[in-house]
Amino acid sequence: MSRGRVRAVFFDVGGTLIHPWPSVGDIYAGVARRHGLTASPQQMETAFRKSWAALKRPGLTVSRKDWWRELVYRVLGQEHEACFEELFERFARAEAWRIYPDVEETLRDARARGWHVGVITNWDERLRPLLGEIGLASRFDSLTVSCEIGVEKPGEAIFLAALQTAGVSASEAGHVGDSYLEDVRGAEAAGMRAVLVNRAGKNPSDGACVCALGESLDLMVG
Repeated sequence: MSRGRVRAVFFDVGGTLIHPWPSVGDIYAGVARRHGLTASPQQMETAFRKSWAALKRPGLTVSRKDWWRELVYRVLGQEHEACFEELFERFARAEAWRIYPDVEETLRDARARGWHVGVITNWDERLRPLLGEIGLASRFDSLTVSCEIGVEKPGEAIFLAALQTAGVSASEAGHVGDSYLEDVRGAEAAGMRAVLVNRAGKNPSDGACVCALGESLDLMVG
């Protein structure tokens, strides 16, 4: 397939545009302490990552509240509904997140190029109000969210839905994200350009890869 000129760029959200603050482990440990549980931020971070790896398998979705409930129960070691509800609400608010320093300039650059600027992300119903509260919602022409589409990345349908919304073909669009499987492989399978933003320097990639978000735009047209 020949590559047309770029008319649209889409971004993943978590790990690409925003990140938990000060960390997932800190937030979990703080909530746990308020409910009489004792654990360090590092213990919570490790437990979260192990639980995420165990639950995030093909066919399962992070776009449901029940999925997050099971993850929290695994992290805390037993059922703690009050902790879960507080954590679910906490991550819906801007105070639990920070925007990466290179995001605003990158979005302005994409807009200055005359591109449609959108989001393609695996998220639940908390995303739209969160982006509004954190001040990013107005930066995008479209938001394509897995809980609304019914398919998560790397599924082709979520990318095709974003393209349809933007009114562009796959050869005219690119996607930037921090997951090689979900963002790079998923977008490429849908016929789009793809760039991995590798902030931690740990993700494998056999394609375009950057450490700073702003570098991704030039790779789209390279």
